[in-house]
Amino acid sequence: MSPTTLPAGPEHGHVTFLGAGPGDPGLLTLRAVEALANADVLVAGHEVLDVVRAHARAGVAVVNTDPGSSSDPVPGTGTPQLTVVDGTSTTVGAPAERDAAHLVMEAARGGRRVVRAVSGDPGLDTCAAEEMLACAAAGVPFEVVPGIAAAVGVPAYAGVPLRDAQGADVRFVDARTASDRCWTEVGASDGTVVVSTTLDSVAAAAGELVSAGRKPDTPLSVTVAGTTTRQRTWSATLGTIAQTLKQAKVLPSPDGGRPVIAVVGERSAAAQRDQLSWFESKPLFGWKVLVPRTKEQAASLSDQLRSYGAVPHEVPTIAVEPPRTPQQMERAVKGLVTGRYEWIAFTSVNAVKAVREKFEEYGLDARAFAGIKVAAVGEQTAKALVAFGVKPDLVPSGEQSAAGLLEDWPPYDPVFDPIDRVFLPRADIATETLVAGLIELGWEVDDVTAYRTVRASPPPAETREAIKGGGFDAVLFTSSSTVRNLVGIAGKPHNVTVIACIGPATAKTAEEHGLRVDVMAPEPSVLKLAEALAEFGARRRAAAVEAGDPVTRPSERRPGARRRRSTT
Repeated sequence: MSPTTLPAGPEHGHVTFLGAGPGDPGLLTLRAVEALANADVLVAGHEVLDVVRAHARAGVAVVNTDPGSSSDPVPGTGTPQLTVVDGTSTTVGAPAERDAAHLVMEAARGGRRVVRAVSGDPGLDTCAAEEMLACAAAGVPFEVVPGIAAAVGVPAYAGVPLRDAQGADVRFVDARTASDRCWTEVGASDGTVVVSTTLDSVAAAAGELVSAGRKPDTPLSVTVAGTTTRQRTWSATLGTIAQTLKQAKVLPSPDGGRPVIAVVGERSAAAQRDQLSWFESKPLFGWKVLVPRTKEQAASLSDQLRSYGAVPHEVPTIAVEPPRTPQQMERAVKGLVTGRYEWIAFTSVNAVKAVREKFEEYGLDARAFAGIKVAAVGEQTAKALVAFGVKPDLVPSGEQSAAGLLEDWPPYDPVFDPIDRVFLPRADIATETLVAGLIELGWEVDDVTAYRTVRASPPPAETREAIKGGGFDAVLFTSSSTVRNLVGIAGKPHNVTVIACIGPATAKTAEEHGLRVDVMAPEPSVLKLAEALAEFGARRRAAAVEAGDPVTRPSERRPGARRRRSTT
C-alpha cells in the first residue's frame, strides 16, 4: 500500500504537504483551503504563515519552522517552536531537539491531521521532499496538494508570458545551486530562461548567461516580492541590468538579498511588459489605505480596495457598547413577540447585532420575526439580516441611506395595515431624519437606543506616527464621526495623504478639521467611495505616464513638496 493510501489511525495521523503559492493568498487552491480548514496542526515557515493561517480553524496548533523568527515564542533559541492560535495549548514533542521533519511526524501522532505548508509548490521544495521521505520511512500517511510555483506565478503577475505563439523553449534555473554545466546549457539555448536568484545576485546571474553565450542585449525582467502588493519589476537587458538597479537605488541587503524571479529571452515578451503589466498597473497598486472602521464593518470595503491593488489598514474609530438603560430595548424586543409592531427598521449592522444578541439572551431566534415586515437601510445591513436568518422586505432601491429608505417606505394605510407602529433600534447618536420621515408618512415610531457609540481607544503608536507622518497614501472617511474620532484618537492625516469622503457633510467636517478633500463619492455608498478613489488613482497614474514621470504613490512624495488640489 502506498504512503498516500495508508489509513490514518490513532497512532500515525495524517500529513498534507501543501503548496502556499508565491505570496498572493488568493492563489491558494480550493483543495488547499479545505485541508487547512480541517487541520489540527499547521507547520509552516514565517513567510507563508500569514497566507495560510487565515484559513485554519480556531484552536489550530501552529508550529513555526523558522529559527528565531518574530513569531517564535522563545526568541533566539534557533529551533522550531510551537505556538497556538485561538485555543488550548497543544504540546508537540520537545521542539528544542527536533528538526522540521521530526516535528511533522510527531505532530501527526495521536491521529492528528497535520498540514505542512511551504512556499510555492512542495515538489520544488527540498525540505518538503526530505520530510515526505521521512514520513514514508516512518509509515506516516501523507498526501501532496500542489501549489503555484514562484517561477511560474511571478512572471504571470509581472506581465511576462513565458511562451509566445511559436512555443519557445522554457528553461528553469536556480542560480543559487546552478552548476557551470547548467549555465552552459541554458546559454547555448535561444529559449526563455526563468532564473530564481536574489536581488543582490541578479547581475552576477546575468553575467553567467552572457559568459555562456547569450547576447548582452537580450531582454530581461526582474521581479521582487512577486504576486504581492509590494511587487516591483525592472525591465532591462543582460548587459544593462546592473546599471538599471543602480539607477533605481537598489542597495545590497545585509541578509544576502531578497528572492527574485528573472525572465530572460527574446520571446518572453519582457520587452512588451508595459502593455501586459496588468497587476502593477492597477489604479491603487501598493497604496496603503486607512479605513477608519472596525474589521467587521470594513470587510467588503477592504476586499474592494484589494481588488484595486491597495493595502487596506483598518483602524476602529468607534466602539460599540450596550445602552446605559437596557429596559427600553427589552420592552421593545418583547413587543416584537407580542405583536406590537407592523415594521422593524434596521439602519446599521450594529443594530442587527444588538437585536440578535438580545434575542439570544431571551432564547429567541429569527422565527420571532414571523408576521413582521423588516426593512434594512442598505446592502450591508441586509446581508447581516440574511446571516441572522431574516430576509428583509424592504431595501432602498436607490440611495443606500435613511433618505433612500424613506423614498420607498409605504405610507400608513389603516385599511391594509392592522398596526401603525414601527420599531427602530438605533445608535444613541443617530440623526432624526428617519424618525421624522416615518411620522410624516403616518407611522408611530418607537425610537429605541439599541447601542451606544463611544470613541475607540487610540491605535498603536506606529499607526499614529504613520497617520501624522504621511505613511498612508489615502484615508477613506465614511461619516463625519469617523473624521472627528480619527483626528481625536490618532491626529490629523499628513497633507500628502489623499482624503476621500463619502458625501458633502463628511467633506465639510474634514475641511473644518483642516483637511483638503481630494475625492468625494458620487453617492453615499462605501463601495462608490472606493470606486471614486480608484478612479482618482487611475487618473494620477495616467498623468504620470503621459508626462514621462515615474509612477509613485502619494506617500512617496518628497517631504514639503507642494501638492496640487484635485477634485472628482
